[in-house]
Amino acid sequence: MTDLIKESFSQARELVMNALGQLVAEEVFPAEAVPSFNIEIPADPKNGDVSTNAAMVCAKPFRSAPRKIAEAIVSKLDTIGSCFEKVEIAGPGFINFFYAKSWYESVVKAVLADGSEYGRTDFGKGKRALIEFVSANPTGPMHIGNARGGAIGDCLAAVMEYAGYEVEREFYINDAGNQIEKFGKSLRLRYMQICGDKGQELVSKNMDMDSFCKAIYEDTETFPMPDDVYLGMDIIAHAKNFFDEYGMIASAQPEDECKKALVDYALPKNIQGLHDDLAKYRISYDTWFKESTLHNDGSVQEVINKLKASGYTYEQDGALWFKTTEFGDEKDRVLVRDNGIPTYFVPDIAYHYNKLAVRKFDKAIDIFGADHHGYIPRLKAAMTALGVDEKKLDIVIMQMVRLVKNGETYKLSKRSGKAITLNTLLEEIPIDAARFFFNLREPNSQFDFDLDLAISNSSQNPVYYVQYAHARICSVIKKLAEENIEAKPFTAEMAATLSTPEELELVKLMATLPTTINEAAKAYDPAKVTKYAVDIATLYHKFYNACRIKGEEENVMQARLALSLAVKQIISNILEMLKIDCPESM
Repeated sequence: MTDLIKESFSQARELVMNALGQLVAEEVFPAEAVPSFNIEIPADPKNGDVSTNAAMVCAKPFRSAPRKIAEAIVSKLDTIGSCFEKVEIAGPGFINFFYAKSWYESVVKAVLADGSEYGRTDFGKGKRALIEFVSANPTGPMHIGNARGGAIGDCLAAVMEYAGYEVEREFYINDAGNQIEKFGKSLRLRYMQICGDKGQELVSKNMDMDSFCKAIYEDTETFPMPDDVYLGMDIIAHAKNFFDEYGMIASAQPEDECKKALVDYALPKNIQGLHDDLAKYRISYDTWFKESTLHNDGSVQEVINKLKASGYTYEQDGALWFKTTEFGDEKDRVLVRDNGIPTYFVPDIAYHYNKLAVRKFDKAIDIFGADHHGYIPRLKAAMTALGVDEKKLDIVIMQMVRLVKNGETYKLSKRSGKAITLNTLLEEIPIDAARFFFNLREPNSQFDFDLDLAISNSSQNPVYYVQYAHARICSVIKKLAEENIEAKPFTAEMAATLSTPEELELVKLMATLPTTINEAAKAYDPAKVTKYAVDIATLYHKFYNACRIKGEEENVMQARLALSLAVKQIISNILEMLKIDCPESM
């Protein structure tokens, strides 16, 4: 868990504070409290490797010009034994620190010594985090929004594990409520259509499933479907498969019994389909949590009772209302309708209460679509009313993605002519590209997913570009091995040869991986890690083109080979974290 950036920041802060302490003791400056000051990496390397605005923030309490304060601080700085070689003053009083060669040596050694563990941190301190994502409606196939949500959720879970959290992944199955009622109604209507005269005529033709479903779908004249049902071909296919297995027997049953039989038949198949499609996407959940369990074990009623006891509910027109306006909502929300049936809001409250109060996760993180934005304060209000710290519930808002092909919006699968689902998307582009591309932007940003770019083998394709950097390093190592050249332990003598901008910038970027992991975990943004992967690949390709390895003096050659091995390790760690292939040749 080496973090040399954090360590260098600490050293810079300590050097500045020690210098200020001496200056105050010598009565150069008054004994005033030192305001909070920044330690950061300058955007321009010419301004040093680490910079601080300490002199500027001290201007007011010390009643002196920032530049004069900076000069006084620098006069007292003793960098011996630190990771810095020199210190300079820039502009109005910025103090800029420059790394010593020993720091570069320590970075390369740390990466090679930590190996597959390099980049891991203790930022999360072992806290338990539950990440719920995708949670697609089990009444139909997953759409393109689920594809992005799956990549973001799974990669965020991996990043947080790297940052020291104890993470669990969860899929919430909406197997109760209105959508299941609608699912059952849709299945029964299609089943009754198949059992009818026109349906039986079509059955007798022994058509393939796609043709049969299309014929049933187009039979709107003898069997018009109402608006409040699911009209997808998958509903027709389930009804046909049920008919093939059980015949017309269920058509004589009471409507509710028939619907239940069809739902009991089709829903498990849909849920298994979700399992299979997500497994193909390299996503594995720790828990598949069924909404129905909250109804069956009394959790829904328990939450209603607790909310009543909290004093934040009232009855009006026969319904039970939650006073969400007291938490800033635009209007109060119904919890239980006048017919005694809870709204969908209640099981959602019960589910999140289960996460935080029953299973006692330190963090419950949901990946929501942008259309759920207004739902967040209501959920948080419910947690507060139930005595749960609403800060433990965090929602990541995810924007939709526009698929682009040949520069135009692309909505249809070339295979089926239907809207692209997760499954059809993964038939058209590599899984590596899907997982990487969906994490190229922070979740709450819209972006165009270029399908042509995702399948191209060019430097313009970011995942190919990163994978190629790894393969290129493997090729370098292989060619050197063929000439009996192998890496030796990295030494101070080797580090002393590092002098080109390409070498130094590459090492400095290596050092920032732990910081990047922490920032990504803190912001719930895996895109910070994919950007880092592209950045380090870019710097390696620049280094490779500018700095020859074979044929150089021994220490130079070994130093550059060590840099290559370190970059190879880092790319491998990142791609493995994101469940993306890390090829040794391309």
